[in-house]
Amino acid sequence: MLLIPMANHLDHLFAALADPTRRAVIAQLCEGEAPVKALAHPHAMALPSFLKHLAQLERAGLVTSRKVGRTRICTLHPEALEAADTWIDQQRTIWTAKLDRLEAYLQKDTP
Repeated sequence: MLLIPMANHLDHLFAALADPTRRAVIAQLCEGEAPVKALAHPHAMALPSFLKHLAQLERAGLVTSRKVGRTRICTLHPEALEAADTWIDQQRTIWTAKLDRLEAYLQKDTP
């Protein structure tokens, strides 16, 4: 059974990954740290709208930002994806076992 804090963390994580803009930002940050303006540039939206996307990535623990002079630099934290990976692996194990039992049952009753 999942604990509430883990479920809440997974909710934030999957919500962050659900949006194509945020996934694109993650892909951009795979290349290395980047200033907010450079991350926002390829996206057709106002900076305040883009900052909402960054805030959601930060809430999920995928991105952190720090101020360097007048520039805000963003860093990717891919280890935050481990929680999603663990949950997906658990679901895969559960469903594989269920499907294996179904297959065995169907083969048993097939003449």
